[in-house]
Amino acid sequence: MGDLREFDELDRRIIEMMCNSSQGSYRQLAKQLGVHPTTLIQRVKNLESKGVIKGYRAKIDYVAMGYDYTGLVHIYSDNIVDVEKELCKMPEVVAIYDVTGEADAVVLVTCLTRDDFSAAVKKINSIDAVSKTNTSVVLNVVKSENEFVPNLLSDDSE
Repeated sequence: MGDLREFDELDRRIIEMMCNSSQGSYRQLAKQLGVHPTTLIQRVKNLESKGVIKGYRAKIDYVAMGYDYTGLVHIYSDNIVDVEKELCKMPEVVAIYDVTGEADAVVLVTCLTRDDFSAAVKKINSIDAVSKTNTSVVLNVVKSENEFVPNLLSDDSE
């Protein structure tokens, strides 16, 4: 894993801008940063090669698309590695997190209908190595991981 101290101020400003919006052209972003476009392109390619920037995606509001049923499924298992392999095959599974605590993993599930959501949770429970689950239904998303922008420009990281 990298260390935040490896990145200079320009790298940090690039990362922050890309977190907020990567829609602008390199020319526009370079102008906002006060650097030459070639410098920006080289820096972005370097951040990509280090795995800091892993790709570019639109921020999608799944509720606006009709995915009204979202939940966090806490999974208990003696063989979580095999369970996670099966979970990766499920299109309803948005994210899988290995966690500490009572559960072995927490899965974010989102579906269009209540019936689809119920079927997804039942499918998770039917995986051989799953001993039990505990599901929390999401009522409202107050802040999502899509809105996270790391605090890169403060002196606290030095």
